[in-house]
Amino acid sequence: MMDYIGIDIGGTAVKIGLIDENGTVLKYNQYSVDFDGYETPILETVQKSLETFLEDFSINLDRIKGIGVSATGQVDSYSGIIIGTAGHIKNWIGSRIKEVLTLKFQLPVTVMNDANCAALAEKWIGAAKEVSDAIVVTIGTGVGGGILINSKILNGVNGLAGELGHFTIDCHGTSCTCGNTGCYEQYASTAALVRSFSEALNKGLFGATDFKGCPINGKTIFGLLADRNPMAEELFEKWLDYVATGLVNLVHIFNPQLILIGGGISIQDKLFILPLREKVLKRIMPAFGKDLDLKAAALGNDAGMIGAVYNCINHS
Repeated sequence: MMDYIGIDIGGTAVKIGLIDENGTVLKYNQYSVDFDGYETPILETVQKSLETFLEDFSINLDRIKGIGVSATGQVDSYSGIIIGTAGHIKNWIGSRIKEVLTLKFQLPVTVMNDANCAALAEKWIGAAKEVSDAIVVTIGTGVGGGILINSKILNGVNGLAGELGHFTIDCHGTSCTCGNTGCYEQYASTAALVRSFSEALNKGLFGATDFKGCPINGKTIFGLLADRNPMAEELFEKWLDYVATGLVNLVHIFNPQLILIGGGISIQDKLFILPLREKVLKRIMPAFGKDLDLKAAALGNDAGMIGAVYNCINHS
């Protein structure tokens, strides 16, 4: 059986895996890409990291059928070139991933946006396996997404469809790194949630012992929520309303059977997934909720690599 290399290029690290034709991750490692503030171009780091990965695991390229790449940013999935970002990564726009890796490793290479790859992975072997129409939303430092229609990823004219973090939910709102104003990820990302808690802490709205010297992050926030901290509950409820607002809009546009929520926060079923589902189902028009479910994505941090390989299997 031939195997594939799956590469998931993020803003801080590149994940590389040896993956078989069934989507099983056989070998895995990850490497930093922002170690010098992106002065070394990410694509250069990816090439060196892949060489290291192949050497460390004694992988012969003769057993590799192709390389599937999942990449952050706006990806022309036909040419395999990064043609845009949200404005926060240097030396990334213009990266010719497909061309460079094809020449370097003499293998078929496919490239797709990371959130679209995550959606493909969930359709292949994950939580969307049994449905044809689904929206996969990844919530982390930003918000990403992939849209499945009739079991196929929605690409758009040049592979950019599904930029879910950057539709506007407040035209008079917060400026975004992409240059627009009021983008969804400015309100619905975990970064936005942490920011709201930091601002409240600086204003003295939390008690002196609420954080006990701990940094404000997902762990501390959900710890406060589990303890029924009133200020934490108020801030979280406001943030949850923003997350739900964007999903309600997407449901009314795409009429999916399923919404999957990815990102580290998705493990919080009782405190996050269940109340989010309730809010969305309450606010959408009744007919749209007839066959709709909302739950956590299944594949976690492996989704980008796995979806990239699935894309490679079907298009290389």
